[in-house]
Amino acid sequence: MKTTVHIPDSLLEEARKIANQEGITIKALIEEGLRRTIDNRKRTRTFRLRKATFKGNGLQPNAAGASWEKIREMSYGGRGG
Repeated sequence: MKTTVHIPDSLLEEARKIANQEGITIKALIEEGLRRTIDNRKRTRTFRLRKATFKGNGLQPNAAGASWEKIREMSYGGRGG
């Protein structure tokens, strides 16, 4: 299939140099680049955080409504931090 693509002159010049050095055509270089890009995108999955819930009775009464600083202080319990 034939198609027309507009790319910056500087990019085309760089591609020509690489193709010439490697003894391949611009067409082959473009095909290789497209295939690599498509393969990389197929392999890339969006990150999903695993569900890490647990059974319990919620926050301790003294932590309910506390500020982050207070909760942090309670979690370290005098052990630094």
